Amino acid sequence: MTLHSNVPWDDLQAGMSAEITHLCRAEDFYVFANSSGNMNPMHLPREDGDGDGTPEAVAPSMWLGALISGVLGNTLPGPGTLYQRQSLTFTGRAHAGDTVVVRVRLIDKGADRLARFETQVELADGTPVAHGEAEVTAPAIKVTVDLRDVPGLTVQTHPHFDRLLHEAEPIPPMPTAVVMPQDAASLGGAILGWRHTLLTPILIGERARILATADEIGEDISDLEIIDVAGHGAEAARLAVDLVRSGRAKALMKGKLHTDDLLRAVLSKTDGLRTGRRLSHVFVMDVPGVDHLLMVSDAAINIAPDLMDKVDIVQNAINLAHSLGQDMPKVGILSAVETVNPNMPSTLDAAILSKMADRGQITGGMVDGPLAMDNAIDLEAARTKGISSAVAGHADILIVPNLEAGNMLAKELTFVAHALAGGVVLGAACPIILTSRADDEKARLLSCAIAVLHQAKTRGTV
Repeated sequence: MTLHSNVPWDDLQAGMSAEITHLCRAEDFYVFANSSGNMNPMHLPREDGDGDGTPEAVAPSMWLGALISGVLGNTLPGPGTLYQRQSLTFTGRAHAGDTVVVRVRLIDKGADRLARFETQVELADGTPVAHGEAEVTAPAIKVTVDLRDVPGLTVQTHPHFDRLLHEAEPIPPMPTAVVMPQDAASLGGAILGWRHTLLTPILIGERARILATADEIGEDISDLEIIDVAGHGAEAARLAVDLVRSGRAKALMKGKLHTDDLLRAVLSKTDGLRTGRRLSHVFVMDVPGVDHLLMVSDAAINIAPDLMDKVDIVQNAINLAHSLGQDMPKVGILSAVETVNPNMPSTLDAAILSKMADRGQITGGMVDGPLAMDNAIDLEAARTKGISSAVAGHADILIVPNLEAGNMLAKELTFVAHALAGGVVLGAACPIILTSRADDEKARLLSCAIAVLHQAKTRGTV
């Protein structure tokens, strides 16, 4: 609601009341913590403020008081109101996820436009949380204000990451062949997955260098298996693939070696992990402000995919979306424009892929294109362009025309929009976890969780 009208002083009558209903969200508590400076961990959703082993996520009392001011300032009396006094007694607590009802009722009117209100906060089931009285100076004249230009806030939290990690951690640790974990980033990523019970790493590389790296980052890896391989990464990659073929490992994880060396072993025609489908990489992104996971493919493997390559890229991404809980993901095939143009091959590919999905040659998702980035993810942009589609404005998966476009898009979302991005390579007989030296711990952990969930779902263990 952007238009707010008030009830001026002369129109106020004792007994008038107003209320709002508000869902207490974790994001609200973070905004309040930052704006007020009150970093009490009792109010921060992922923190254990009293040491009992459980995060409390208690709604800050003064934040609840601010909800009262919202009713007084927006509705009754409304715009033009100024606080003079507020008393509050707290008789209960609200927590993240609770719905609260906030009410004000005019008790009486005094001199100098002073209005006295009864105020109360309850849970949705009627449980009292707070009560008190407010005195405000009511507005003198009738006004209506348009507040559509008030800036909004996007809180940089990653709830979709939290969900995936919560779903992945109870699954038995996935034996994972980690190829050449001989630097802090790659060994640290494997250990992080191990500490969170996602992976059981099998470390393949030069034992001395792996142990030296563990000492460098202060980690004890005496409980982990190390397969000592001297020399370059090609031999380590071949041994890792053999572990998957024999059933000892269920996934691969790239360490300090060239991606080409790892994929060459995976794609070996005699003893690789081919499935008949083209390999492709999928970034799974938790973008602040977006209410669902957003996937981008392919931004790491296929440089200039042709039409049939894109068929596999789309199908791989859809299959991963199924593993992550999206039953019928919406796939937007991206181009620079949303109309078919024979001079832009990406628009032709997009139109053909959409029709192939209609005819059952691509299954498990809704596919539409060509779509430009704006009308793929923004419903208002799609409406402005006159696009009527179940995918436009709602895309879960973005298929890019080539690697350059995909890489730029993924990095823009990560470094400008503050997305958390994990990724895996699909199309082989097992998921392949690729991490970057630029990835932080959350991104590495997300990649591990994605691989665990996909492997578990495709093997029917969850």
